[in-house]
Amino acid sequence: MSDEHAPARPAHPVLPGFHPDPSVCRVGEDYYLACSSFEYFPGVPLFHSRDLVHWTQIGSALDRPGQLRLPPDTPSSGGLYAPTLRHHDGRFWLAVTNVTPGEGNLLLTATDPAGPWSDPVRLPGVPGIDPDLAWDEDGTCWCTVAGVSQVRIDPATGRALGEPRPVWSGTPGASAPEAPHLYRIGGHWYLMIAEGGTERGHGVSIARGPAPGGPFEPCPANPILTHRGTGHPVQNTGHADLVQAPDGSWWMVLLGVRPRGGTPGWHVLGRETFLAPVTWEDGWPVVGELGPEPTGLPWPLHPVPAPAVRDDFDAPELAPAWLSLRDRPSGHVTTEERPGWLTLRARGGSLDDLDAVLLGRRQQHHSFRARTLLDPAEGSGGLAVRLDDRHHYAVEATAGGTVRVIARVGSLRTVAAELPLAPGPVVLTVRTGEPPLPGDPRTGPDSLVLGVETTDGTATELASLDGRYLSTEVAGGFTGRVVCLYAATGTVRFDWFDYAPASTAGPGVRPEPRGRRS
Repeated sequence: MSDEHAPARPAHPVLPGFHPDPSVCRVGEDYYLACSSFEYFPGVPLFHSRDLVHWTQIGSALDRPGQLRLPPDTPSSGGLYAPTLRHHDGRFWLAVTNVTPGEGNLLLTATDPAGPWSDPVRLPGVPGIDPDLAWDEDGTCWCTVAGVSQVRIDPATGRALGEPRPVWSGTPGASAPEAPHLYRIGGHWYLMIAEGGTERGHGVSIARGPAPGGPFEPCPANPILTHRGTGHPVQNTGHADLVQAPDGSWWMVLLGVRPRGGTPGWHVLGRETFLAPVTWEDGWPVVGELGPEPTGLPWPLHPVPAPAVRDDFDAPELAPAWLSLRDRPSGHVTTEERPGWLTLRARGGSLDDLDAVLLGRRQQHHSFRARTLLDPAEGSGGLAVRLDDRHHYAVEATAGGTVRVIARVGSLRTVAAELPLAPGPVVLTVRTGEPPLPGDPRTGPDSLVLGVETTDGTATELASLDGRYLSTEVAGGFTGRVVCLYAATGTVRFDWFDYAPASTAGPGVRPEPRGRRS
């Protein structure tokens, strides 16, 4: 794609926030989609849709401790990479890479994508990352990985049936041929890959051949999708997957980012999932505009309810959108110890620690407001916006009655503000500030305002911090911002958590009196 295809209005992701590396499949009139999760637990979120636009998370594929090994020293942006989700022979199949040493490529199955999913089968004969699955007419399963190489496997055992061999590596000179997906469409086998790296040079290219292993002829119009060198509001476009709708139309899901601010542009929500229509010309796919308006779809829409603004932690199970860091031991994260409250029990001394105990949700809006009622009587903890263990802002309360704003940027850690309060429960807040004024090429993407509300309803903003330091362009890596509750020391409890886009957040709800629950 080039500038001439840029939509008049900004494209909108179908899965906003940190939802990268989408893979999609259709069963009847239902669509299912999986994304990467990296260092977070549960692993590989799964979504359902009836229209490719409105999605509901139905679970995660790796949601049991025995399925997923992410040791405490797993670095940020380590863990689970680039799943492929497929439906074959009455079952759902999911291949994914755990880059943790000793793990590698894994294969899981389920009869219901909402779970339970099987324990993973290892694929020791499949090298590299980004495993794809495809079956030919005689039932042979082909696994293709970044590079791009391919090997036949026995999906029941994970055993490789031969040696991997190179098949096609994309455009000569292009970096990082990855994210392969193999399809049988009409009389050809198509091999679609990402190339150019997952940054501003990202793109999608495709080739076709007579058999799963080629030989492959590249599309003369490659890359069939890229926004490199354009002024399109969505950049880093790539890592795509194709799906055919019941009406015969074709669609592409892909990742992209929405950079904001001055130069070089900062994206803070991570790599998001977008949708684009696909047509066919001379046997090759042609990609249309990203994020088509819902009125342009050739079928009725199936909207889903918006997520609740507030989680009161009354349900016996946590909602599937909640994330933990690397694991979720019941002794450290529970809603059963104090009914109606979330209890977090620290393992370290701060949010900087690799084994920090937190519960978070993706930031999905450029402007938002989050609030929580915290009881720090037995420790210290708070409300944070986290990009990784070295880049986060937090407003933290202690048992002694102190509230402070802590900023961690790389090797620097500072207390940006501090306020003494009477000991007891307190409402902590974080929101995005007013958008920065344009014109300065150094302008950041946003600001984050952290504060506190006392039980009489008095709100105090403690610090406003530059949001660029919680961006991928500063921190590096593959994830996006997560708004999280955490325990720094001891035990802390949270009565409720609110998250809403700024347009619907309103002025805030007066905090409930202390002692509402026990």
